[in-house]
Amino acid sequence: MVKKFESDYVGIEEISDVWSVLTPDQLTYLNRNCMIRKFKKNEMVYCEGEVPTHVLCVAKGKLKIFRTGVGGRSQIVRVVKPGEMLAYRAMFAMENFVTNACAFEPAVIYMIPRDVFKNLLVQNSELSWYFIHKLSVDLGIADKRAVSLTQKHVRGRLAESLIFLRDNFGLEEDGATLDVCLSREDIASLSNMTTSNAIRTLSWMAHENIIQIDGRKIKIVDENYLSFLSRNG
Repeated sequence: MVKKFESDYVGIEEISDVWSVLTPDQLTYLNRNCMIRKFKKNEMVYCEGEVPTHVLCVAKGKLKIFRTGVGGRSQIVRVVKPGEMLAYRAMFAMENFVTNACAFEPAVIYMIPRDVFKNLLVQNSELSWYFIHKLSVDLGIADKRAVSLTQKHVRGRLAESLIFLRDNFGLEEDGATLDVCLSREDIASLSNMTTSNAIRTLSWMAHENIIQIDGRKIKIVDENYLSFLSRNG
């Protein structure tokens, strides 16, 4: 669960319930040793090949995790919202980053040094279990996405991506508009298709009144049919 707060600079326990399993002493230790950084829109948080030195906890803003493939084409593999963690997989694997992380809106991130994070995991089995569970869930999602993005038709892939965004970022107050604004290039990258295909498919969905488009805002009009497209590809 993500907790709302007014200031950019609060205790890390105000960001996510993940930290509720820590003892008061462990929480004091964490807060004294973590750093806070602000990132501008489109600023890189980390890059492929870098050595992980911190585990990151997003306080505000949204991030995309992506890889750059053949010909410089990007593929978004995950999106991260406030209250979520990143950069721990590479640390657990004791390897350099195999992905890039970029803020697609202004972000505030708490940075936990590797040794501090490791000490807390050793001291607190509930925190360790959380990350074991989180890695397992992420692996299952990655396996499903890998099949979907290679076997589904472009309409099915784009429908799945819109549902993925809805499930991860939620909806605005109208209960239908995705609470995230992505460029057409990012939507294409998330859906494993070219930008031109993404634009054409979004236009088709708008013409069929499955969605409505207002700039970068996307409103889901026919959720049932969107789900049908996602399931049947």
